[in-house]
Amino acid sequence: MVTSVLPRVESLASSGIQSIPKEYIRPQEELTSIGNVFEEEKKEEGPQVPTIDLTEIESEDKEVRERCRQELKKAAMEWGVMHLVNHGISEELMDRVRKVGQKFFELPVEEKEKYANDQSSGNVQGYGSKLANNASGQLEWEDYFFHLIFPEDKRDLSIWPKIPSEYTEVTSEYARQLRGLASKILSALSICLGLEEGRLEKEVGGVEELLLQLKINYYPKCPQPELALGVEAHTDISALTFILHNMVPGLQLFYQGKWVTAKCVPNSIIMHIGDTIEILSNGKFKSILHRGLVNKEKVRISWAVFCEPPKDKIILKPLPETVSETEPPLFPPRTFAQHIEHKLFRKTQDNLSN
Repeated sequence: MVTSVLPRVESLASSGIQSIPKEYIRPQEELTSIGNVFEEEKKEEGPQVPTIDLTEIESEDKEVRERCRQELKKAAMEWGVMHLVNHGISEELMDRVRKVGQKFFELPVEEKEKYANDQSSGNVQGYGSKLANNASGQLEWEDYFFHLIFPEDKRDLSIWPKIPSEYTEVTSEYARQLRGLASKILSALSICLGLEEGRLEKEVGGVEELLLQLKINYYPKCPQPELALGVEAHTDISALTFILHNMVPGLQLFYQGKWVTAKCVPNSIIMHIGDTIEILSNGKFKSILHRGLVNKEKVRISWAVFCEPPKDKIILKPLPETVSETEPPLFPPRTFAQHIEHKLFRKTQDNLSN
């Protein structure tokens, strides 16, 4: 593993700087929409991210089950993001996941550097910060730890944090349970599209090939939060993304032309529909543009698990059942790897033309 040249954002933040380096300052046209996240979160007026109660998703009662699915379908079609409650993962396990991740990030930077990734060689697993690899040279106010957590036979445990000692046990259990939740959601979404229950799961790689990648995002306090972003606006490339956080607000969704701040809902898991499901559903389910704000007062940490299809084995395109004469395919056939390339290329073009 290679030690990075750039200072970690955490080191910058704790160095006592009053103003942030210019690489972290967002372009002028973005700055007008960046507000104080705590004030934004308190707003009651306007649209709010839907909360979906999954208690009845597998109910014996057909009518009750159907009502739950319809709520999930509406949220997936209108928003593409939601707070899941009563999702079947215990509060105790979620707290343990947060605790071990937080303990790792509380280690001295030198200790964390032992896990540094080497992005230049394409190795993104491990401890890192965003490199200025886009045309605008912009950086984000976050450090992260990224690794594959499921299927178990595809993991590289040698790069998992050794401190705290229970990190592997806790994260592995969470991965197993989250994989079960992903199946439950994919089944319900399949039925909502009028497909057989197992269809979407099969289309994204099934039990063998669907990969769960965990990215722990660590957003240090920022002396000028109104000028920076923790993560810039993007849509997720995944099939589904599941997010835990430490109850500090930061997530914003671009809904109906405005940035909406997600509330902090206790014991919930935030779920995003990713590009992969948007493509397979021919745009019926939305992959929403979102970003992360930072603040002066509190460190924010989030645990994002991206459920991704294999890079080259599957061709992603709208399923035949989602296409008709009046609804032609909105997306050309691409492998997952080609979709990633396409997004990077488009982003580079956008930056060059600005």
